[in-house]
Amino acid sequence: QVQLVESGGGLVQPGGSLRLSCAASGRIVSINTPGWYRQAPGKERELVASIRSGDDTNYADSVKGRFTISRDSAKNTVYLQMNSLKPEDTAVYYCKAFVNGWPYWGKGTLVTVSS
Repeated sequence: QVQLVESGGGLVQPGGSLRLSCAASGRIVSINTPGWYRQAPGKERELVASIRSGDDTNYADSVKGRFTISRDSAKNTVYLQMNSLKPEDTAVYYCKAFVNGWPYWGKGTLVTVSS
């Protein structure tokens, strides 16, 4: 059974930083196009950042220059470094990846940016 488990969320003040992790476990042959999405209260889920083929990265305009997505293939883990956080970054952050050709989602981790 493949699982994606996010961690690293929490409460942070505006201007602060957090690092989210997404660890994949189970019988894993391949992990492709890992990405981070978020869903704020009353809003639709949106793409935050992803790693496309060839380690090419893609970011939402609202997070460019502040967030960085990276991966450690040896650990089957994807990270999202979030700097200069703003109240509007408050949301549940979800990890998604194609594992062995099938899409999987994590259950999410809450990020709250507030003073």
